[in-house]
Amino acid sequence: MPFDVARFPQDPRPASWRLPVVAIGNFDGVHRGHLKVLERVCRRADERGGTPIVLTFDPHPPRVIRPDKAPALLMTTEQRLAALKQAGLAGVAVVTFTSGLAQWAPERFVQDVLVDWLRVSEVWVGGNFLFGHERAGNFTLLRTLGQSLGFRVEKIDAVRYKDFVVSSTRVRRLVAEGRVDEAGALLGHHYVIEGQIVEGDGRGRTLGFPTANLLTANALLPPHGVYATVMDIDRRLHASVTNIGIRPTFGDGLRPTIETHLLDARGDFYGVRATLAFVQRLRDERAFAGAEALVAQIAADCTAARDLFQRISL
Repeated sequence: MPFDVARFPQDPRPASWRLPVVAIGNFDGVHRGHLKVLERVCRRADERGGTPIVLTFDPHPPRVIRPDKAPALLMTTEQRLAALKQAGLAGVAVVTFTSGLAQWAPERFVQDVLVDWLRVSEVWVGGNFLFGHERAGNFTLLRTLGQSLGFRVEKIDAVRYKDFVVSSTRVRRLVAEGRVDEAGALLGHHYVIEGQIVEGDGRGRTLGFPTANLLTANALLPPHGVYATVMDIDRRLHASVTNIGIRPTFGDGLRPTIETHLLDARGDFYGVRATLAFVQRLRDERAFAGAEALVAQIAADCTAARDLFQRISL
């Protein structure tokens, strides 16, 4: 199945999008709740002979409406598109969100985007869906508009995992607190950042623990500390230990770095794209009396990570 990305208002609707069945949302993280919506949309499209599509927004609306309070996102736009493709969608309609569009009444958004541009046959939203100027539109209004304009509207209530409602907001908070294992449980997959491996100062190699330094565009990083991680390089998974921080033992950290020691691999990976999945926080970052104490702690961190990976599957 081809996967098309079309942007409103720049692009025409792809001709292959026949009878679009559309899920509307930001889908940051593509978590368990999102996947339930996407599975339903794919199934309904198959039943109707239509095309399963996601409609999302870029940039994230809070960055335009209230940039001082906009959250750091779980995914870059590229990661989000890749995850939506993997979930089985045939395409993504990306609405370019501007301050002008933020002033649109809900009725205009429905007419201009859903009807005139996408020509939707069916729309699915989450139970707390709000849209339009000052979030004046809700599910009831959308369903009423759909009845008059010729498309069906359905909703899926929030998904719970154990005792928690699964939401991007909750996942962001868990990642920001370093609770990456709990975040992964709500996501349904480990929290992942991606970027390019760049050259560092080589200190890890002199200590006997060479590292791959990751330069990433991801906005949300776990707090400073040491983590059991999995690094994907050229589609090969490597158990690893990652330090995020400013290297306080040596006092030369001007800005945070992401340094990953691969437990069972060596090599020069400079310039290579990689993804880094956070499995569990091992400890806080802290200063040590000197290199010898630091080396002993890194060795202990590696042992702890190996023990963890023996109990779980990569």
